[in-house]
Parts: sequence; structure tokens; C-alpha cells
Amino acid sequence: MATSSSFSSEVFPYPVDVNVEDFVHIKLSGTNYSVWRKMMNDFLERWNLIGFINGMIKPPRDLVAVEEQSDSRGKEIENPDHISWKRSDELVQKWLRSTIQDDNLRINVAHYKTAFAIWRVLEYELKMGETSSREAGINLSHYFPLYQAVQEGDWEGVKKFLEKEPDAIKAKIDTALETPLMLAVRSPHRNKVVKGLLGKMSEEDLEQFEHGKEQTILHRAACAGNIEAAMMLVNKNPRLPYIGRDSDGVPLGAAAFMANREMVSYLLSVTKEDIDPRPFIGKLGFELIHSLIIGGLYDIALMLIRRHPKLAVEDVSLLNRMALKSSAFPSGLAFNFCQRFIYSHVPTKLENSEKLEKQQCGGDIESPAQCPTPVKLRMRLQAMVWKVAEIFVPQIKRVREKKQENQYAVELLKFLCTEVGKLDHLKAKNMVRAPLTRAASVGIREVVEEILHTIPGSTHLTLEGKSVYQLAVLNRREQVFNLIYQHEGSPFLIFSLVDAKGNNALHAAGYLHPQQLLNLRSGAAGPALQMQLELQWFKEVEKFVLPQYKEQRNKDGKTPAEAFTETHKILVKEGEEWMKDTANSCTIVAALVATIAFAAAVTVPGGNNGDTGLPLFSKETAFAIFSVTNALALFSSTSSLLMFLSILTSRYAEEDFLYALPNRLIIGLITLFISILSMMTAFVSTLYLVFAAKDTWILIPGVVLACLPVTLFVSLQFPLLIDMTKSTYGSGVFGKQSNRFIT
Repeated sequence: MATSSSFSSEVFPYPVDVNVEDFVHIKLSGTNYSVWRKMMNDFLERWNLIGFINGMIKPPRDLVAVEEQSDSRGKEIENPDHISWKRSDELVQKWLRSTIQDDNLRINVAHYKTAFAIWRVLEYELKMGETSSREAGINLSHYFPLYQAVQEGDWEGVKKFLEKEPDAIKAKIDTALETPLMLAVRSPHRNKVVKGLLGKMSEEDLEQFEHGKEQTILHRAACAGNIEAAMMLVNKNPRLPYIGRDSDGVPLGAAAFMANREMVSYLLSVTKEDIDPRPFIGKLGFELIHSLIIGGLYDIALMLIRRHPKLAVEDVSLLNRMALKSSAFPSGLAFNFCQRFIYSHVPTKLENSEKLEKQQCGGDIESPAQCPTPVKLRMRLQAMVWKVAEIFVPQIKRVREKKQENQYAVELLKFLCTEVGKLDHLKAKNMVRAPLTRAASVGIREVVEEILHTIPGSTHLTLEGKSVYQLAVLNRREQVFNLIYQHEGSPFLIFSLVDAKGNNALHAAGYLHPQQLLNLRSGAAGPALQMQLELQWFKEVEKFVLPQYKEQRNKDGKTPAEAFTETHKILVKEGEEWMKDTANSCTIVAALVATIAFAAAVTVPGGNNGDTGLPLFSKETAFAIFSVTNALALFSSTSSLLMFLSILTSRYAEEDFLYALPNRLIIGLITLFISILSMMTAFVSTLYLVFAAKDTWILIPGVVLACLPVTLFVSLQFPLLIDMTKSTYGSGVFGKQSNRFIT
């Protein structure tokens, strides 16, 4: 072995000088992988060789073909890059081989021709060395060629190894103690290896549980989502779908846990209930339904639970899980206007079944022939239009699929609640207490409404002294709170409940709700709109509270109004700052428009007649338009300026954020928008008067440029105007949601 050599700049791509003598101090014998790896990294970092080992040690792609050509021709290709890499690679090979003292290990790496291959073998050898001691004398490093062939999906390589050692088909070949088949089913690109291995194995071999687990090879294929491998396994041994114990379940449960719809559908088709019902009943059946709900496969869960309704009341966790899946229901969707429009109109399979036929065909679905031909044609035409629309607008398909998922989730929820409602009244109330309060806190209206409608008297269930509606108020869940309008009894009794801290429902409305919800509500109007919403909540809850409770003090000695004032101090300050900043910005614009409009009124386009003093274009229609729009710009900008000045001089009390300040801001923005639009119209009229006779082409760019500031203002300020208008003059977030009565 060489004792003196160095990496020079000619051979190595780094300006370093490393003695080979230093290499021999790193020995593998008697060293575990972690220690060896640390020693190697320290050495490489010392000599700045990390980049070489991580990247340069592997042959560049364009040199691989050169290497193959040189092997086939028996001579070296004259390529400077290839020669440089080859010399560096040979030197690193010598270094790596010099670190090996174990004779068997040296023999194993002898036939590898590149430093990159040797490096991989050494890492594998040491990793396996830490595991092999647990394997009763089995040397896992011996199976590295088999491991590598399986990883790469190389059936010929696997076959060649197994011809020499047939028993290796059941050997543990990696750190996870996996057999070749276990490793192969983890990826679809290795299915050729799976097919070859299955040809050499018996049905009984596939029924063996994995090391330390109660799962078969089909469990692994199900978790990996490798449907083709799963089909080959079931074709080889049809008993596999039924093998599993309660601790790990059957393969169908594993696929449901991974939320793989295709795999679940396939395993359902091969797991026959009439052969073995165990996967669909008892603990296994309950866990299957639970996993399907978590994974969002509500249609499959609904189908199975209809077959086995007892699972619906097996445990409260099914309803609990539904109470946390806000995205599974329409109330939890965050769609924009276009998406909401598509959602409300796009048909789904669930809608197009009996319900649609009843509506369109006179309610007689038993006699479809009675359905008028024009109706049939219209239904087919509508379906065709939506299919074509999905091709050009992919978002329609996503919205339709989401709507379909929501409908299945609602149907599943109704079935669960119906089954719970069949129980003893006391037991039913205990089962729905946790889901009800959770859904109220999260804001899932559908869950709360269905429970309240199905389980009579559940409106009086409480959590830590808080009713469903009080939790909705505390967390600002308006869709849940609005169910109070459908309540048949007296809502005053519900809101009279007091929690452990002496707070009633109005106290809950007085406390500032979590900051993350405020951020979601901020929109374009920022803290001002937040403060307005808080006041609207307080005023709305106040309608349902008895007079004596409006001044009731909690254990901290505060009335609801005092609690509101104390907890909203920061928000009031932020709203004041936001209002003043907005008013200041708009004041500058309004003053600028007023100045321009006044100057334009004094110096009319074209000038005046020297004899009469009248404008030269006074008889032109465009001049009349100029006069009217310029006057409108002056008056509206002045009005806008006054409104924004009134905002700056406001007292900013809490009550001002409810109507006074929003009204002033809305009027100021509207008049400012009118002034800008009028000013631009007056400008275009002036261009027409001055240039229309000779240079008509100037009008087009002039009009386009005039529209630019109006467009910018609309895009930047119009959302703010819409938000404030809807919040101040709109129907608001409170009101009756449906005609479904709740007791």
C-alpha cells in the first residue's frame, strides 16, 4: 500500500494536498457504523472533500457511456474529463480499500470497479453489521447484491442470485429485516420482481407474519398503494385478505388507514363478507369505518355502516371524528364567489338519482316511461353541458367532487345520528355530548343541527357550564349560533345559563374571540370591520338575554359591557389607527381632484371669445359634458374631503364603529370614486374638443390612459367599499338558516 501520495490539482478538482498515510488511520474492523461514519466525515471535512464524496465520486452521466465504450473496446477513450475523473476515482478506490481489514469484506468489494459502488457497499456493510448480530449468525452484508437488484427492479439480477442461493428468497436483506418480496412490493416499478418471486413461493409462504408484527405481505402492499402487486398476491393466495389480528387488522383496514381509495375499492371486491364477516364487524369493523372517515372516504363508510348499523353506536368516536371534519361539510368551505356559484348549480351523482327523477318526472320513479321526452332531453343536455364545461374549466370538476364528498358526509352524519337516536334517551344524550360541543366550538353547523334535531332535549347539554349556543358565541361561530332562530322553545332560558366563572352568554359575547379568527375576518377593512363585527355580535346576543342578566356581574365583578370594553381596548386603538390612515390617504386624493377640477373650471378648454368672453366651444355637446362632469368632480371631491375630515376628528368611541364611522367611510369612498370618474370624463371631453377635428387618433390612447386610474382605484379600494357596505347595510351574518325546527 502506498505511504506517500497526494491529490494534486491535476487529478482532483479541489486545491488540496492530502497524504494517503492519513487514510490508513481510519479502519473498519471492530468499528460500528455510526463511529465509522463520524470518523470518515471528520476526515473529509478536514481536507474539504465532502463535496467530492457526495457528488464527484459518482461518475458523471455523460461519462457513463464513455466508461461502457472503453470496456467493450478494451481501450481508453481519449476524453480529458473522463481521464481526470478516472484518475481521481482510482485514487479514492485505493483509499477506501485501504480502510478495510476484514477479509470477507475485502472480497465482497473486490469486483466493484468504481469508488462510488465501493462507498455504497461500505455504508451498507456497516449498517447491516449493527443488525446482523440479532439474526443468529446470519451475515446480512452477504445479500447486498440481492438487495441492490430488488431496489432497482432488476429481476434478472435477483434471479441470478437466487439460482446460486435459493434460500435467500426468505432471507432478511436490509436493516428493517425485510425479505426480497417485502422490499419489492413497496414500489410499483419493482412489480416484475414481485411476479418473479411469487413464481418461486408457495401460498403458505405468503401467510407468514412480518418480523415483530402481525401483518402479512398484503398489508405491506396495501400500505404502499401498489394495486398491481396486491392483485398478484391475492391471485396467488385468495386467503390473504382475511389474514390479520385485532392488533393490526386485515389488509383492508391498512388501506383505509392510508386513505387509498383505489386500494380500498379493490380489497373490498376481494374481501367477501359471506366468506368471513370478521373484517366488517366488531372491533375490526369499527376501526375500518373510523379510518374511512378520517381518510375522507365517506361514500364507502356510508355503504358499510348501512350494512352493519350496530357499528354506529359502538363508540362515540365516530361522531366525534365527524365533528372535527369541518371540510367535509358545506359550512366549512372557503369558496370564492365563482366557486360558490358552481357549487350551488353543478349536479352530482347523488342529486341525479331519485330526487332529480321525482322532480322532473312528476314524482313517479316507478314508471320512468311516463317522464316526458322534452324533460329527458333537457336532463341529458344539462349533463352534457357540464361535462364539456369540466373539460375547459378543470376547477368545475374539483368543485363537483367536493360537493359530492360533502353530500356523502351529510348522509353519513344523518345515519349515525338516526342510529344514536334509537338508543335509550339518557345513553343517547351522553353519546352526543362531546361531538355536539366540539362541533359548536369548531363551527360545523350541519353536525350541530343534525344532533339537535335527532336527539330531543340535547340543546340543554352543557360543557363546563356552557351550552351549545354559548360556545358558538364564545368562538364566534355564526352558522351554529343562527340555529337559535330555528329553536321552538324559549331561547332566553338557554342564554341564562352561567358557567363556573359566573359568565352568561352576553359575557361570552363581550370577550374578544381568538386572534386567529380575527385574522380570518380582517379582509380589506382590517380592524375597523373586526370591531364592527364584535359590536354586532354583542348587540345580537343581547336580544336573547333577559334584562336582569344584561347587568349581571361575573366572579371578577364585571358586567358584560365592562368585559367588552376591557377586552376590546387594543382592537379599538387599532381600528382608530386604521381609520385615520385610510382617511389621510383618501383626503390627499380628494384634495388633488378638487384642485384639478377647480382649475379646469376657471381655464375652460379652447379659451374664451375676446369680444363676448364666452367659451369658444360653448355650443359643442362635448363642452356641455365637460362642464357637467367637471362640476360633479368638484362637488363630489369636496364632499369626500369633508367626510374624511370628519373621520379624522371623530371621538372613536366603541359605538362609533357600529354605524357612524362605517357610514362616513362608505360615503367618502363613494363620492371619491364619483369624483375620479367625473374628472376622467371631463378630461376625455377636453381631448375631444381640442383634437377631434385634426388628430382623431389621439383620442384612443387618451381614453385608455384615462381609464387606468379609475381601474386602479376600483381594484384597490372597491373591495373595501363592498366589505363595509355589506357589513353595515347588508343582511349581516345573523338570521334563520332553514325551516327545520329544533327542540
